[in-house]
Amino acid sequence: MICTDSTPPFSPQLLLATYAQGIFPMADPDGNIGWYSPDPRAVFPMDVMEPNARFRRFLRKSDLSCTIDQEFESVIGQCATVHGESWISSQIIEAYSALHHMGHAHSVETWKGDQLVGGLYGVSLGAAFFGESMFSLISNASKAAFYHLLKHLKEQGFVLFDTQFPNDHTVSLGAIEVPRREFRTMLAQALRSPSLF
Repeated sequence: MICTDSTPPFSPQLLLATYAQGIFPMADPDGNIGWYSPDPRAVFPMDVMEPNARFRRFLRKSDLSCTIDQEFESVIGQCATVHGESWISSQIIEAYSALHHMGHAHSVETWKGDQLVGGLYGVSLGAAFFGESMFSLISNASKAAFYHLLKHLKEQGFVLFDTQFPNDHTVSLGAIEVPRREFRTMLAQALRSPSLF
């Protein structure tokens, strides 16, 4: 964790500045904000990632559909509650919702009919996307959102898909770890591009 006594007030502008340096926030159970830049860093290698044949068949036969940026506040709200104790505090929700209105935070929604059943959200800067959190209310709903986002990022020319820390779910989706120095090189390259989302 990276902490400084001189950190300016938590704001969308601070988030943009810290993401550009590969640093992201998480709140503790008391709501205090900590700043992180893990080494190694977990990323998705987009150039080699595709849903497998079994999951493609599942999507074709399911009645799930996905949208982008239709229910950002609902998605981040679900991410903050469905996992039990969460690092997504009310202050985090407020700041990321403001980032969404500025065009830098985005959500993917998974629907079963007109019911929101899964989704994810994250932050985009240049050709980098920083995945923050995902949720599922039914099996495979967050996975459907993930592959919908992956397809969109590839189509738009993104070169970096960050997932911060690895966990069982992101590793099952294909996340790998890279040294922080390598991640920062990848990030610098991605930030040379204009906003692509």
